[in-house]
Amino acid sequence: MSRTGRRRPGRAQAASHAAARKLHVFTEGEKTEVQYLGRWSQSHRERVLVVFGHFHGSPRRLVEEARKQKRKDRRRDQLADEYWCVFDIDEHRRVPEAIDMAQANQIRLAVSNPCIELWFLLHFEDQNAYIDRSAAQSESKRRLQCGKNLSSEALARLEARFEDARRRAQNLDRKHELDGSPPRTNPSSNIWELVERIRAE
Repeated sequence: MSRTGRRRPGRAQAASHAAARKLHVFTEGEKTEVQYLGRWSQSHRERVLVVFGHFHGSPRRLVEEARKQKRKDRRRDQLADEYWCVFDIDEHRRVPEAIDMAQANQIRLAVSNPCIELWFLLHFEDQNAYIDRSAAQSESKRRLQCGKNLSSEALARLEARFEDARRRAQNLDRKHELDGSPPRTNPSSNIWELVERIRAE
C-alpha cells in the first residue's frame, strides 16, 4: 500500500486497462440509453472502456458533436477505437443528412425506429407491423415494469433476452430488404450492433 493507504494498481491491472478498447458513444438521452449500454460496458469493463457523451437535439447535431470530438481526439493523439451515435428516428427531420455525415467521418450509428423502446420490446415478442412511439413506450413499460429510468431487474431481463432481440431485429432488417423498404424503416433497430462491439472479445 502507498502512504495514503490506497492500494496501487498492480501490473496486470494497469496492463489490462491500457489494452482495453475505447468506444466513444454519443446518445440523445441521458438516462435510458446510458443505463442500458452502461450495463453492458460494466459487464465487460476488463476489455472495453465506454465513454458517453450527451447532446440534446437532432440526429444531425448529434453526429456533428461526435465529429468534433473525433477531430479533437485526433489532434491530441487520443483517438478512440470507435465512435458511435445512438438516436431514435422518431419524427426527426434530416436523418439522411446525419447518416451521410456519419459515413463520411467513420462514425457508426445505432438507430431505432421509432424509438429505443422498440428494441426493448423485441426482447419479448415479434413486432413486424408499424408501431408509433407512444405504443412502443407503453408496451415496453408494461413488459419491463418501469419507464425511462430502467430498474436493475429490467436491465437483467434485457440482458438475459439479448439473443432473442438480436434475432428479431435481424429478421426485421431482412423483411424490409425483401419489401424494398429503405434502411431503418419502422419498425427496426440495430442497437444490437453496438452491444456486440461492447461485448467483443
